Amino acid sequence: MSERSERISGHSIELNGVVQRFHARGTASGFLTAVHETSFTLSTDPPHIVSLVGQSGSGKSTIARIILGLQKPTSGTVTYGGKNIFSLSKADYDDFRRNVQPVFQDPYAIFNPVYRVDRVLSTAIKKFGLAKSKPAARELMEESLRAVRLDPDQVLGRYPHQLSGGQRQRIMLARVHMLRPAYIIADEPVSMLDAQVRKTFLDILVDFQQAYGMTTLFITHDLSTVYYVGGDVMVITKGRVVERGPVAEVMHTPSHPYTQMLLASVPQPDPDARWTDRINLEEAEREEAGPEIPADVDAVDVRLP
Repeated sequence: MSERSERISGHSIELNGVVQRFHARGTASGFLTAVHETSFTLSTDPPHIVSLVGQSGSGKSTIARIILGLQKPTSGTVTYGGKNIFSLSKADYDDFRRNVQPVFQDPYAIFNPVYRVDRVLSTAIKKFGLAKSKPAARELMEESLRAVRLDPDQVLGRYPHQLSGGQRQRIMLARVHMLRPAYIIADEPVSMLDAQVRKTFLDILVDFQQAYGMTTLFITHDLSTVYYVGGDVMVITKGRVVERGPVAEVMHTPSHPYTQMLLASVPQPDPDARWTDRINLEEAEREEAGPEIPADVDAVDVRLP
């Protein structure tokens, strides 16, 4: 293990009783609870992939924004290395920014269309002092692009609209490769990619875990990608984590009604295996919500290895 890996391995990310409410007209209380009393820990000892899976609107992306420090929760705490991420010193915040890197869903919106794609990489090199000269910076960019299976000559110097969605998304992985963070927060990163590019992207995430000791929070609604990357999975619905465990265990023996419904809704790769039952939406929503949890009941603390 490298000196850098040893230095960052003890810096866990902990969510403790995180609640996120948004003002919402037309509701009885006047607000919508997007995340409800959520607690879990991410660690790089050992490095692994943790999937957060649930349907649209379940609170997945809100949790990602909170972890990245882009959204301050209504209550509860998020700590990195034992320190609240919303009250870090400048030095600690710079360390946090380098070690907790995002990959977002839209591979086009993350780029400024008036700049060449090189800027995404060169800005990170300059900000974190990754190279001492322009030739060294160029060499680092080319090395990282090759690490994510891109040809530097086909990518550098181009504008975002001249590249495919898969190429743009892998440029963000090249940025991750340069920074070598402890954590990747990947929010629906493959939902806009075709099947072959999706597999390549997921393979790179696994490579980063194994080669560089990175832990990834992989957020998705696609159960097939969860099964492919393996590791652990947390199932979330209506802002609550209702089930967690090793992917194989949760997939094959789900215990919560919502997890069971998610798995039952996956189409079978058999043209003769058709759905024959009608879905009662009101009943399905009640099953998704699960039993009502009184406000005074403590949240389950989900500790991931």
